[in-house]
Amino acid sequence: MNNRDQTRPSSHEAGASLSLAPDRTPAWADLTRHAERKRSLSIQDCFDCDPTRAERYTLDCEQLIADFSKHLIDDQISQSLLDLAREMQLAAEIKAMFSGATVNPSEGRAALHTALRGQSEDGFDPDLLKAIQGQLNQVHQISDAVRDGTWLGVNGKPIRDVINLGIGGSDLGPKMATTALREFAHPDIKCHFVANVDGAEIESLLKQLDPDTTLVILASKSFTTRETLLNAETVIRWFSAHLNCDNPQASAHFIGITEQPEKAIAYGLDPERVLELWDWVGGRFSLWSPVGLAVVISIGFEAFRDLLNGARAMDNHYRSAPFEHNIPVQMALLGIWYSNFLGAETHAIVPYCERLHHLPGYLQQLEMESNGKSVNRHGEPVDYKTGTIVWGETGTNGQHSFFQLLHQGTHLVPVDFIGFREDRLSNARQHRTLLANMLAQGAALLSGFEDKTGASYRQQPGNRPSTTLLLPRLTPFYLGMLVALYEHKVHAQGIIWGINSFDQWGVQLGKLIADQLLTEGCEALTLDASTTALFRRLFG
Repeated sequence: MNNRDQTRPSSHEAGASLSLAPDRTPAWADLTRHAERKRSLSIQDCFDCDPTRAERYTLDCEQLIADFSKHLIDDQISQSLLDLAREMQLAAEIKAMFSGATVNPSEGRAALHTALRGQSEDGFDPDLLKAIQGQLNQVHQISDAVRDGTWLGVNGKPIRDVINLGIGGSDLGPKMATTALREFAHPDIKCHFVANVDGAEIESLLKQLDPDTTLVILASKSFTTRETLLNAETVIRWFSAHLNCDNPQASAHFIGITEQPEKAIAYGLDPERVLELWDWVGGRFSLWSPVGLAVVISIGFEAFRDLLNGARAMDNHYRSAPFEHNIPVQMALLGIWYSNFLGAETHAIVPYCERLHHLPGYLQQLEMESNGKSVNRHGEPVDYKTGTIVWGETGTNGQHSFFQLLHQGTHLVPVDFIGFREDRLSNARQHRTLLANMLAQGAALLSGFEDKTGASYRQQPGNRPSTTLLLPRLTPFYLGMLVALYEHKVHAQGIIWGINSFDQWGVQLGKLIADQLLTEGCEALTLDASTTALFRRLFG
């Protein structure tokens, strides 16, 4: 059933802050003055002057603890940042997003990813929730059948391997969540993720699998994504060769997930095995939608429901908590303080859990694709920095690669440390060691080290900022909370910067040129001499 006509967002356009420029607000001027005293800002002095600082600058939501006390801020700076959020009418914009207003003006769309984990009491349109539930019911049915062995291939064998073909949000979210929630995975089903058009990846994977017991998820919002369709063609040839069947994409070995079901059906997929997306779900916010099917097959629908509930808990916190106690808002404001006033260019994400090794890459897309913009929501150029370069690695691995720069380098790099109090896949001694290392790095960045012999190469200046996020355990619920926390941080920053966090026009030009090079060659294009010469070296 096509649900899209039933789920159109409100035609009201959001934009209480649409005409505002953050750098023209009184709070921005105050923050500029605060930044002039940055050389005298000392985190340690703030602790010395206020014995309650650690407690006052620590927030919690459903046992997710956020310690903001190790930051280059004092109460005056904190107040000016809160003033900036209010002057940019952030509260009204949060309400607009949750109400289904048009918050993506360049595409005329809402951004209702929060409705994917919403419930009837949350104020979402009942028809919209009904349509979402219809797709979730299909996800539930498919995942249960695969998990209990009743989803059979063409030769009557149950599924043992699932290949998710997608790229960007159709890959990063499901891959990150499936890996992170390995503790809850089905013991006999393995999920594999292939995104890159590099054929070596899909060819190498297929050599390890049995086509009789393999299920392929084709996830493409537009169903025109070149990388995904090229990988799909390779997989289709593999099925045809090994199973001796025509049009294997029409069989139970293939499921499509797309906003364009008619294109998936024209591609040969069975209409009964095509799950639908909506235009108000951006790819990088689509984990909660049918795009999460591989996650559901891995951990089961009830665990996936816990993932949605965790995200919903953070949604409710974001839309209701006062800004002083609002974790996503505080994270957003700190990022703006460092980027726009203290000159930080990057932000490091360091989870102390190896199962979260895909989280930095996931957040990289979430933040950089959302807020890497140079025009405001009117389409006018901005003359202040927007977006942050996000990168990272798990601890303790990162301690043996880039932490040298964090401690003694010349760059200001705020860090998010993420840790879990309990890990049932580890053992007590190693988990205690892991967490001790996380705490030690935050303390060392703060305190620094003064070598008594005067050896300059041993000196560590300290005064380096960090946030510590502590969660009880890496469960579906708390992973949902964590991801939604960063989603809302990104939204809040986009509002304060006056930009559209929900489009991504910058990714189009490179894809267009690549398509033209493949179909027309360089002779038909007016390209720079370097690209033309390289093309000829590669292709003659």
